[in-house]
Amino acid sequence: MAERVRRRNLTDTLLRGWGVLVFIFLFLPIAVIIVYSFNNGRLLSSFDEFGTDAYVSGLQNNVIIASVLTSLKAAAGTAVLATVLGTCGGIALARAAKGSKWPIVLTVLLGITLVTPEIVDGISMLPWFVTLGVDGGLGIFNNGLFRLVIAHTAFSTAIVTFIIRARMAGIDRSLEEAAEDLGATKWRSFRDVTLPLAGPGIFAGALMAFTLSLDNTIISSFVQQPGYTPWPVYIFSAVRVALRPEVAAISVVMLVLTLLALLAVGLVLKKSGNSSSEIVKTMAGS
Repeated sequence: MAERVRRRNLTDTLLRGWGVLVFIFLFLPIAVIIVYSFNNGRLLSSFDEFGTDAYVSGLQNNVIIASVLTSLKAAAGTAVLATVLGTCGGIALARAAKGSKWPIVLTVLLGITLVTPEIVDGISMLPWFVTLGVDGGLGIFNNGLFRLVIAHTAFSTAIVTFIIRARMAGIDRSLEEAAEDLGATKWRSFRDVTLPLAGPGIFAGALMAFTLSLDNTIISSFVQQPGYTPWPVYIFSAVRVALRPEVAAISVVMLVLTLLALLAVGLVLKKSGNSSSEIVKTMAGS
């Protein structure tokens, strides 16, 4: 018995140690960037002295600020459009009649958008935008910001849909039926009962779409237009020359924004009464 307890304790210790190593492997590069963002040297690879000159220089660089603003605008537009489409899709999937085949088809199609390599999405969207904007005469498709919003929404909508579906799947449909029994119309039942119940999931989906748009590099590099270069694409082009400390500094700022967005999602879901496991499932769309 004592030998079994010792083996169990040894196994638990090894698993904890392995978990620590995994987290170090995942977060050490981020920690290095954070440290080097306080480098006052000219190049990121050469740490001269500790300071905040990189942050000051980055915030005073008009090109960097323009790319950051482009990313924020595209992320905001993506969050709105993906949330509207994803909310409709998620509620429809959660409330679909048993035995229906279309929910399976829709789920498969949405799943395909998630597993398709982003480079394939970028290559396919670029000629589509050119065809609509140039050949089709639809000038809006020649706008770089509009292209970014549409391209990011095509990917983010699937994430939002699965988050909303996960949220609505755990809610008793009898609440909506009770409102209709009391005389509420379909629209009023949807507005006063369904939407408030789905609210935390909608908010989580919107912030996830916002975050995914901020981080998108591959699709953005294909569809971006001059004057509308998003931040990840700017970094990618800067790496080819020389990575300067101000790039790391603004990257840390963007990282903080992303973490705040995810923290806001967790707090909203927590206030809605969800447990930790339910929060993880909702944010994962499962």
